Amino acid sequence: MHLRFTTAGESHGPGLVAVIEGVPAGLRLLPEDLDVDLARRQLGHGRGGRMKIETDTATVISGIRHGVTLGSPIALSIANRDYANWEERMNPWPVEAEIDAVHLPRPGHADLAGVQKFGHDDVRNVLERASARETTARVAVGAVARAFLRELGVEVRSHVTRIGAVDSPPRDRPLRLADFDGVDQSPVRCLDKDAERAMIREIDEQRKANESLGGIFEVLVFGAIPGLGSYTTWDGRIEGRLAQAICSIQAIKGVGFGDGFDLTGIPGSQAHDEMFPGGGEWGFHRTSNHAGGIEGGMTNGETVVIKGAMKPLPTLTKPLQSVDIATGEAVQALRERTDSCTVPAAGVVAEAMAALVFADAYLEKFGGDNVADTQASVAAYRARIAKPADTEA
Repeated sequence: MHLRFTTAGESHGPGLVAVIEGVPAGLRLLPEDLDVDLARRQLGHGRGGRMKIETDTATVISGIRHGVTLGSPIALSIANRDYANWEERMNPWPVEAEIDAVHLPRPGHADLAGVQKFGHDDVRNVLERASARETTARVAVGAVARAFLRELGVEVRSHVTRIGAVDSPPRDRPLRLADFDGVDQSPVRCLDKDAERAMIREIDEQRKANESLGGIFEVLVFGAIPGLGSYTTWDGRIEGRLAQAICSIQAIKGVGFGDGFDLTGIPGSQAHDEMFPGGGEWGFHRTSNHAGGIEGGMTNGETVVIKGAMKPLPTLTKPLQSVDIATGEAVQALRERTDSCTVPAAGVVAEAMAALVFADAYLEKFGGDNVADTQASVAAYRARIAKPADTEA
């Protein structure tokens, strides 16, 4: 059994749609389970004017009745309120008005390769779908996956560790679930108050200079059972599936797990997570988590730690140099309404993508047409592999 989803919609079109298949029956959901995460995606210092227009809420079209999933595909829609300002330019049907085509691709965006690939002569045919507005639909279906994981004792959280040149300092202990209680109250979703203030200053200074900023976020998955994913096939490896999911988010250019790239600069004796008898549910314990909860393509029972690197957004208020695709002349790239920094929002989107991957991995291993079936299978597996804390194994 697998979980699958797809999204549709353009940034300034009538709205966005998402369909998710494979969600077991019996999962209880309320509107706020979806809308809270949609609101979280709109947070963050550095967002642009679009966030003042949109108040994203999900409308359920199918798959849920009286607050309980039916086991059939769940279809969700999110209206684009800004469509009222774009109705002529983005109407699905022919209009009488003369609409100017966009010929000025932006460096770093999908614009140029998109018009070449699909044979368009108007960049807007590409940029509307390539826009990160699409991630709204992913967050909606990701919220369904999160609710399913919660029934299995799994929680997904994220925080920002870098914006531009500002890094959050290293922590003296591993993060716990309770550490994230106030993360969304931070304007940059940073857990360190000093770094938060410095990040806000960095965004403000670079915005005044007509610049955009990228950064790094970290997603943590608490409570994942050992053995999700597989070493037996290349496409079964859980970190490969997570890497693809995180890298599919617009503007993401790098993904790491645990200590990630830092592991390349230390010897093996310092890079791996030794096991010691006693303690913990599985009869042993570790004193480090350099691997980020994944070994050999599978979860190992430790907290899963995923890091995503986001480049600065390619739409700038002071555009970069480009080429007019209609005339071949040198021009400045398209000026389009934009954010100056969306790293905090990218972390929320990455939570959704990680939740979707983990929900699929649980269903792959444990199945279940009803949530109770999945819970029973997980409990039986846990009982098989668990060992008393005082057993050495």
